[in-house]
Amino acid sequence: MRNCGILMPISSLAGSQGMGTLGKPAHDFVDFLVQAGQGVWQILPVAPTGYGDSPYQSCSAFAGNPYFIDLELLEEDGLLKKKDYASLKWGEDPAQVDYALLYEKRYPVLEKAFETWKTQRPVLGWDTPFSDDWYAFVFRNESWLEDYALYMAVKEANGMKHWLEWPRELRTRQPQALEQFRQKNADRILFWKFLQYEFDKQWRALKEYANESGIKIMGDIPIYVSADSADAWTGGRLFELDGEGRPARVAGCPPDYFSADGQLWGNPLYDWNYHRQTGFAWWIQRVRHSMGIYDLLRIDHFRGFDTYWAIPANASTAREGKWEQGPGMELFNALKTALAPEGSLPIIAEDLGELFDSCRRLLKESGFPGMKVLQFAFGGTDSEYLPHNHIQNSVVYTGTHDNTTAAHWLKEAGSRKEVANARKYLNLDRKDPVRGMIRAAIASCADLAIIPMADWLELGEEARLNTPGKLGGNWAWRVEAEALTPALAKEIRDLNALYFRVQPPKAAADPQEKE
Repeated sequence: MRNCGILMPISSLAGSQGMGTLGKPAHDFVDFLVQAGQGVWQILPVAPTGYGDSPYQSCSAFAGNPYFIDLELLEEDGLLKKKDYASLKWGEDPAQVDYALLYEKRYPVLEKAFETWKTQRPVLGWDTPFSDDWYAFVFRNESWLEDYALYMAVKEANGMKHWLEWPRELRTRQPQALEQFRQKNADRILFWKFLQYEFDKQWRALKEYANESGIKIMGDIPIYVSADSADAWTGGRLFELDGEGRPARVAGCPPDYFSADGQLWGNPLYDWNYHRQTGFAWWIQRVRHSMGIYDLLRIDHFRGFDTYWAIPANASTAREGKWEQGPGMELFNALKTALAPEGSLPIIAEDLGELFDSCRRLLKESGFPGMKVLQFAFGGTDSEYLPHNHIQNSVVYTGTHDNTTAAHWLKEAGSRKEVANARKYLNLDRKDPVRGMIRAAIASCADLAIIPMADWLELGEEARLNTPGKLGGNWAWRVEAEALTPALAKEIRDLNALYFRVQPPKAAADPQEKE
């Protein structure tokens, strides 16, 4: 079934709390998607942002971002008063996320909510210290929650330093040292669990609202975990780490379209032989958790499951890496057996970058739809990204979160040759070429078409989400609330309906037919 959606990070939503949140801003965007006839809302990872404010360098593969917790919803639950947050200033520019200010101001407000939450039992009459909903949440997430909260409390106690800089007894997880820390810092550990509880409660309410409105949420799973994360601290043999936790090799990608030196990500690499010995238990746990959060899962850097770029940890650029063999279909067969024995996994493969024939075979054998990005299509060869080469089992984009906007690409970021080829191939109107690119994506035979919100708004470089290889200044764009108008929603719906991506409303049943 042909479908359509919009790529829009939660952080980029409008609102008065410094970045988009899971409350009114997100619910309002669901309403806009419905008006626009969309079926999918693609977001970025909802994990806490890490190095460079990136959601792809998180301190946890399982936790949710506390910045997304909506303060007005906490007020509705009696955990805050409006005076606790209403007067706070979140930056000079409402169209940009100021992550430094969020870090400085958000946590003190969340701590006020935490202190109130701890006193609710006498007021609400619970028989236990906390609600049944709290205990159900802890039980559902016991496989990662305790380690994550402990990690955050130890990190906080050590000036938020990388865990490799902690005292050795904590860095190497010596049981006696960890137990002593737990006893002395039980309240801080509880605080970090509380934040996850509130995120989970608000997220589930949003997802239920979206699903009831006919919207599926497409989440994003980074292939790797951050070097400074609870996962790396607790993972041990899951990763290529020595006895002190230091990596010998790290992840990245070779020179490509985005960077002449490649990209040196610095993530620890998986010890795939050990994962095989466990039956890929950690990956099954991770994907099961993600399937409980999202309706569809985009797995970032899919090609890394075929062959991956391994870089010496002391390398200065990614050029010094080499290709190694990944787990291939062994992993995906294990996931399917465990999680979808009678169906298919709701996975979309980010299959961009330099692809070997073996990676193409892996994608075909997996059955997962890959991605077709129009900004990559016009280099002069008969590219697989050109619309006449698209296949149904794929997802088509004008650009992704790693691309600049279509307007910026057409005006100055794309090479003259590529833009000239695009204009000629797509017969673009010189007055409004962005709409021509969007139309080409929606007209594609690909089952799903996803258009970034910034492209529908025809914004320029200021709305670019991420420039790979650039440290700082990424992930900051926010939409202006007044930009999401009913007229724009109607235009989006009409164009998608023209190419049969919007399902017509069900006609009311004729009463006479029942007689």
